[in-house]
Amino acid sequence: MKKRALCIMSGGMDSTLGAYMMKEQGYEIIALHFNYEQRTQKKELECFYKIAKALNVENPYVIDLDFFQQIGASALTDKTIDVPIGGLEEGVPVTYVPFRNGIFLSIAAAIAEKESASVICIGVVEEDSSGYPDCRESYIQSMQESINLGTKEETRIEIQMPLVHLQKSQIVQKALELDVPLALTWSCYKNEEKACGVCDSCRLRLRGFELANSSDPIEYE
Repeated sequence: MKKRALCIMSGGMDSTLGAYMMKEQGYEIIALHFNYEQRTQKKELECFYKIAKALNVENPYVIDLDFFQQIGASALTDKTIDVPIGGLEEGVPVTYVPFRNGIFLSIAAAIAEKESASVICIGVVEEDSSGYPDCRESYIQSMQESINLGTKEETRIEIQMPLVHLQKSQIVQKALELDVPLALTWSCYKNEEKACGVCDSCRLRLRGFELANSSDPIEYE
């Protein structure tokens, strides 16, 4: 049986590259996306479907999680909190969604066990991220241990995070090497038509393309 990797895919550049890296390693891709009432939910979902199609994924999973909006406490899910546009903040930024990756990985584990996937791929980036605690390598490793303790004995799942120690410029370079359709990806925290260019995510993305001596194919305001 062909080896299978469940890839958590936001529609963004990092998770898309992760999926393409799994494909390069010979895995059959199972694509998983979450709608969690984030500001750019419609655009991210649109990008996810296009990327899944480009990867020849037949039956992508889309899971709706409305409780993140009820919890709030994040500029991504609570529209009364402004998305910062002044550059990277010190500490954990207001765009952090409480325990998002822990919840995503728990649901991904259930699907991976059902689909007999040996790998879950998540596109976390530690060194060049926005300071989210649930993007740390040590945390993801602890989740792998917990998932394997809480699943069937014959289920052995490895969580791969191939981008965790890369800088954004290296991510851009690797994506270009693998012909990742970067024009289909979306990173902006604020807008769904043209990327704002000033939120943390846009700044990191644009800086990555600049350092990689390349041009970002998406449109900005």
